[in-house]
Amino acid sequence: MELIDVLIRPIQSEKADIVREKNSTYEFHVRKDANKIEIKKAIENIFQVKVKNVTTVIRKGKSKRLGRFEGHTPDRKRAYVTLASGHKLNIFEGA
Repeated sequence: MELIDVLIRPIQSEKADIVREKNSTYEFHVRKDANKIEIKKAIENIFQVKVKNVTTVIRKGKSKRLGRFEGHTPDRKRAYVTLASGHKLNIFEGA
């Protein structure tokens, strides 16, 4: 698996903005089979920053219903990436 394939997309929400401003922690959707070491290497190599800590969590998909048909949204894995002091990701600027 390539390092670029580990990250799916960054998460931009009000809650993510608050956490990012307070703790310099960025949120990403990542592949479910990616581990913390791969996520750290991917962030450091792609964005040229120093990662201090990586925390992961799997969010279960919600049940959905359309008439008599039931289904659910897929489970997603999130990575909370804390950067070392003095480092910053520019992809979130101006959003």
